[in-house]
Amino acid sequence: MGQTTVSIQGEDFFLNGRRTYAGRTYGGRRVEGLLMNSRMVQAIFDDLNPETRARWNYPDGAWDPERNTDELIAMLPVYQEHGLLAVAMNLQGGSPEGYSKDQPWITGAFDERGDLRDGHMARLSRILAATDRLGMVVILGFFYFGQDERVEDEAAIVRAVDNATDWLLRGNHTNVIVEIANEVDVPRYEHEILMPARCHELVTRVQTRSKGRLLVGTSFGGGSIPTEAVAAASDGLLVHGNGVSDPDRIRAMVDACRALAPYRGQPIVFNEDDHFNFDQPDNNMLAALDRHASWGYFDYRMGDEGFDQGYQNPPVNWGISSERKRGFFGLLKEVTGAGEPTG
Repeated sequence: MGQTTVSIQGEDFFLNGRRTYAGRTYGGRRVEGLLMNSRMVQAIFDDLNPETRARWNYPDGAWDPERNTDELIAMLPVYQEHGLLAVAMNLQGGSPEGYSKDQPWITGAFDERGDLRDGHMARLSRILAATDRLGMVVILGFFYFGQDERVEDEAAIVRAVDNATDWLLRGNHTNVIVEIANEVDVPRYEHEILMPARCHELVTRVQTRSKGRLLVGTSFGGGSIPTEAVAAASDGLLVHGNGVSDPDRIRAMVDACRALAPYRGQPIVFNEDDHFNFDQPDNNMLAALDRHASWGYFDYRMGDEGFDQGYQNPPVNWGISSERKRGFFGLLKEVTGAGEPTG
């Protein structure tokens, strides 16, 4: 491991010491230094609840977590050819329905005591090795509000953080950005240390434990701005565009992040946004670029759209197999200049 190292200088991302999308502009927007990404949160998904596991069966057979990971890995070079530099994942997954009221499934890489589950981590290791070879980054979340209650108490949460951090360090995984928890301000977390008033404690804990080798932040819900404590602690600010239908609000969110008192010029990354309109002259993705913020595509199944829809929904079709996916990757390729001659 360690072929690809992600770092930050000012508001820009670098890979192996070179600014991402070096020299690239698009319609007057500076693209270089950004980290365009897609939410692939079910990349290591498995359901350990026998009562719900069959929900995720493939059209041609039973649910298979190894097949799921293999098929994602096979698509990574294709994503990269379209200009994608990062995939966003989570050790506890995300709603396999896209949005869920109740979540009876058991999908996380942590057991009750905060120890790591071998199957999940083996699949993650394969993904990290593949992205490392390709020069790509993984934004790796540790906790998700639909599953954090599977970890028994705060001591186990802290143990889980330490175990995951040490696992990354032992593997010399230098292409990882840690996201402590997905949307810490969603009022469904069970543990106070994962909530807005205290989650910065875990950001600092990972930074200290890794001696600065890992970049760390935590995300907030759609339309929300990080707290000052999180902004002060984080290497980059992670925000979401869910629920934000007006691109001007995306621009305003970035401006509000930069107006926070402790903001010191860190990069701002949307690592989840379920708004599209990629064929329109203005959309959330372009609005983020207007403010030199990275943007992340969140593709979930809307209604009864079938197997071809939704990277969020197992069984996942990881192909660029729908109009929405083609719209995103088409605009991404145009924006980033992927495949164009350089030099």
